[in-house]
Amino acid sequence: MITKMTKYDFLVFHAQYDEFLEKLRNVGVLHVATLEEGDANLELVREKIALRASIDKLVDTASAFISAHNSVKGATPLTAAPALHLSLDEGLALLDQFEKLQAEAELLRQEVVAAEREQQRMAPWGNYSAEQFARLAEAGFKIGFYTCASRIYNPEWEEAHNAFIIDNSTNTTYFVTVTKEPIADIEAERFEISPIGSQQLAEALVAAQAKYNEKQAEILKFAVANVANLQHLSSQVSEVIDIDRVHINTRRAADNTVMILEGYCPTDTTDALEAMLKEEGVYYESAEPTDEDNVPIKLRNNAFTHLFEPLTGMYGMPVYQEFDPTPVLAPFFLLFFAMCMGDGGYGVLLLLFGWAVKSGKIKIEMFDGLGSIIMVLGAATTVIGLFLGTAFGVNLTTLNWIPQGCKDLMITGKFGDTSFDIQMILALGIGVFHICLAMIIKAVGYTKRYGFMQNLSNWGWLLLILGGLIVAMLAVGEMVSVDAAKYALIAIGTISALGIYIFNDPKRNPLINIGAGLWDTYNMATGLLGDILSYIRLYALGLAGGMLGSAFNDLGAMILGTEPGIGSWAGFIVILILGHTLNLVMSALGAFVHPLRLTFVEYFKNAGYEGKGVLYQPFKK
Repeated sequence: MITKMTKYDFLVFHAQYDEFLEKLRNVGVLHVATLEEGDANLELVREKIALRASIDKLVDTASAFISAHNSVKGATPLTAAPALHLSLDEGLALLDQFEKLQAEAELLRQEVVAAEREQQRMAPWGNYSAEQFARLAEAGFKIGFYTCASRIYNPEWEEAHNAFIIDNSTNTTYFVTVTKEPIADIEAERFEISPIGSQQLAEALVAAQAKYNEKQAEILKFAVANVANLQHLSSQVSEVIDIDRVHINTRRAADNTVMILEGYCPTDTTDALEAMLKEEGVYYESAEPTDEDNVPIKLRNNAFTHLFEPLTGMYGMPVYQEFDPTPVLAPFFLLFFAMCMGDGGYGVLLLLFGWAVKSGKIKIEMFDGLGSIIMVLGAATTVIGLFLGTAFGVNLTTLNWIPQGCKDLMITGKFGDTSFDIQMILALGIGVFHICLAMIIKAVGYTKRYGFMQNLSNWGWLLLILGGLIVAMLAVGEMVSVDAAKYALIAIGTISALGIYIFNDPKRNPLINIGAGLWDTYNMATGLLGDILSYIRLYALGLAGGMLGSAFNDLGAMILGTEPGIGSWAGFIVILILGHTLNLVMSALGAFVHPLRLTFVEYFKNAGYEGKGVLYQPFKK
């Protein structure tokens, strides 16, 4: 649900404004409203935002240095020193120092790379002495270094130019010529020899690497001493940014002597705010937000629903006048995920993986904080997968040791006398229910926001679809007579038509309403069918995952053979582990993406959900 907000307006004398903001930040419950001109003036803080990004990047670098050192086997573990709570200027000086060390290290790294490349370039020439070449040149000999493709090397060069092959182990031939006169007619590429010998090249690389290692050790020492200080600096800059943003979104009156600030506070936390305001003698006004206000959104849900709030945030927060979609999103996403996975065995593995992540047994950065929701998804997949009769790609209905009573509870086989799977019909039925629920929420929500008379069209469609379905089901179940069903459908159709075509907008010309109703009918007729058919993926993904799991089982059985040995058992185990791991990862990815699609596209569209709300971000330390 959406937390109720109270709107506040503050009038503060300019000389007391900074002190007021500090007290306001200490309370930490007010979301400062953004002014239109404030958005334009955000350029004023962009440099500080970029500075914070640079600091955070260096913090990550420093932390990586420490982690890399600690991961080396046998290395003495290093722990970052505590922050010294330096001033902002002192922190910025540290930042400059770290950036200088990084720049120096980069230059040294480039020297190492250049030395390695030069050594690799000269490697085909083997051990040589630049001094010997110099003495030959002083004696009047012309030494030429050449390369060419081995296929075009001409042995006649050995007689004509006194050529000596140095290396031809690859498709390239490296050779030297020793002549009294310069060579002008040889069809080979001249090679620029290094001015120093092979020994000196090796020594230069060692020296460059030593300097680089020394600088890396200096950076590591700096990181241990100052990573906490840099983190504190980032917090300091964040505070400055927050204060600057408040100033930007402050109105000024009476020749800039009076500061006017607007914001929102959760109603259940106003006591602390108002206590501070009364103590400081600040003039303020509080009121209920209006429909025109861009009220920030703070979601408040139970422990289960709270797990799924990030999914709502992925699409966008609701506006203040909307319903929080999370309580509906949570159980349906859970069901959709479980059906798309469709395998009870994989559910157990997900449950165990989630527990390992939550307990810290497995530490993977991308799954930080997701242990609980993975466990919930795994548990649901286990239950639903068993009801669907599949575990690790095995059709549970074919196992003799499972009691028949349990098999009877499994949703398998064909629907009646048709050729359609029960699971497919179930998926479509869930889709119909989900869409109808979305339409109910839309009708109720729009009525709450805009009034009943402005939403006769939505109520008309809801009556036509939901009422028609109910009457049809009663007739098929022979709970009402065919004649009664016919008259009920006529009544439902007539009442619905009035809302859809005549009174969809009471303030508009009826002829225009009819045209709008016809267009709405076209969209509904084409859209609803496609929306409902989209839910067949709940069946298709589970079926595909089960078939792939079964294929890996069959492949493993083929490798095992009729007379299994150690090798075949090893192959069987490897195939099962690799195959099911791959299938689990692919199924989990599909089971996450496709339920999101059903929620964001099919459900939110039919529920009229906008998702344009602003997240509640209190001004606090």
